[in-house]
Formats: sequence, structure tokens, C-alpha cells
Amino acid sequence: MGLFFSDDYFVIKKGGLSQAQTMAAYLGCSAFQTVVDNPVTAYRHLVQQYAKDLSGKAVDPKIASQEAKAVFRVNPIGASLSGLGPRLVGVGFKRVPKFGILLGISFVIGENEDVGPLAAFGASILSAPFINPIRMIEKQQRAFFKQTGKEKAIAEILKESAASNFKPLFRGTIPLMGHSMASALLGLVGQPQLQKYIQKEVGGRTGMGQFATGLIASSAVSPIYVLVTNPLSRLEVIMQTNKISGKSIGVVEAVKEMVTDSKQFGLRGVFRGQGIGIAKAILSLTMFHQGRIWCQDGLRSYNERNNLIPQELK
Repeated sequence: MGLFFSDDYFVIKKGGLSQAQTMAAYLGCSAFQTVVDNPVTAYRHLVQQYAKDLSGKAVDPKIASQEAKAVFRVNPIGASLSGLGPRLVGVGFKRVPKFGILLGISFVIGENEDVGPLAAFGASILSAPFINPIRMIEKQQRAFFKQTGKEKAIAEILKESAASNFKPLFRGTIPLMGHSMASALLGLVGQPQLQKYIQKEVGGRTGMGQFATGLIASSAVSPIYVLVTNPLSRLEVIMQTNKISGKSIGVVEAVKEMVTDSKQFGLRGVFRGQGIGIAKAILSLTMFHQGRIWCQDGLRSYNERNNLIPQELK
């Protein structure tokens, strides 16, 4: 029995990988995806954040997009890297509980590395309290980029939160649960299953490779994913980008703000950042799953070369 894990956690299961190796593959590809998609993530958050001007008045989505582009033109490197630190730290603080719960439930019910809806649902709900503080810090870092031209220091965010017993770090937890559930069901469950189908039906006839079929699967899933998650992401942005020292915005109030936005600007107001969101989803899903496949294949090959896979599992 190990200090934190039982010996069984490191035993190779059906599929040629142990739970520990599967977890390592998920975390490795998650870090890779985070670095690659951070500029797109930052731009999307700014587009949604600039839905209101400094006086709190709603602005046209086109103007919000122009202001986000202006921030990138003034400081392209700073804007592209904004929030990357918390996101990489979040690979540990966010993804360890999420993937740990996801893969734990999956292995318990016998799904092994192919996670199903039940595991995705459980991980979405149970991991939210661990994930939300990181997302809050990430958004606070770039919340005042337009006014200051630089990201807000993490130490300053934590200091302000400490004055309210760190309660502000949990703003937006409810929409996050819905966002996380949609992400898990469509991204972690739906995309791999669709990719396997495309690999079999299309790849077998055309000779199309794994990366290409993954890109097609991500492109098919992404519009549905963004349609579901974009309003939830917008609620998170509304609730997490006002001043920590100010009055918090609740879910009902955030929904009312979106309704007001839709009355003024139609569906463009509700789905701010939809286009860039689809591009981000395609990029993120493809990088994540392709990285996961590479990591898992590499670890499986290592096990095979060193005769670590039991004969009954071959």
C-alpha cells in the first residue's frame, strides 16, 4: 500500500495501461493543449468581458471584438500569455481532481480508458469546487487589462480574496458545473467515440490518419459544444470579472444581464465569442485527444517492450 494510492493503482489493466499511466497521459496532454490554445482562450474571454464598457453599459458585439483586438495589438505577447500561469497550475489543481474522479469512476465501473457518461457526470459535479478558484484567478488576471495594460498579480488577487475569507474565489461555481458537464460529455466522451467511428468508416476507405480523423471529429463536436457552453461561459465571465472587493453578481443577476443583452443585440448578444469559441474548441479538442493518444500509445509501447503486460491481457 502506497502513501496516497493502493498498489492496484499501478497495476496494468485491460488495454495495456495502469490507472497511474492513464492519469499521466491525461495530465500531459492537458498541459500541451493549455499552452497551445491560451492565446485563443484569452481573446475569447476578452470579447465576452468587453460586453460592457467601463460605465457598465452594454456595447455592440462588434465593438467588444474590436476592443479585444486592440488589447492584442498593443501587447500581443502579454495578452497571449495572460492567464497561462494559473491555467498551467490548474492542470494540477483542476485536472487532477477532475481526471482523478473521471478515471476513478470509469475504472470502478469497468470502463477502463474509455470513459462513459456516468463517469463524466460524477467528475463534473465533484470537481467543480477545486476548479472554480483557478478559473476565477485566471479571469481576474486579465479583467483589467484594458485599463492597466498588464495582467493583475496573483498575489494581489489572493490578498483581496482573503479579506472576504476567500469566498470570491467560488463565484461562478454553478454555471461551471454545467459547463464542465457539457465539456466532459461532449469532449471527453463524445469526441473519442466519434473519432473511432470516423477512423473505422472513413479512415479505412481513404487511408486517412489518426490526426485527420481526430480533427474531423473535433470539428463535428465543437459547434454543439460551443452552442451549449458559450452561454454558460458568458455567465462565468459576468460573475468572475467584477471587482473582488465589490458586490458579487449571482446567477440570477447574471442571467438577467444576458437577457438584457439579447434584447438589445439579439442572439449576437447571447452568443458573444461564438465564432472564436468554435475555433478554440476544434483546436483544444484536437490537441488534447491527439496528445492523449500519443502519450497512451507511448506508455503502452513501453509496457510491451519491457514485458510488463500480463499474458492474460495480451
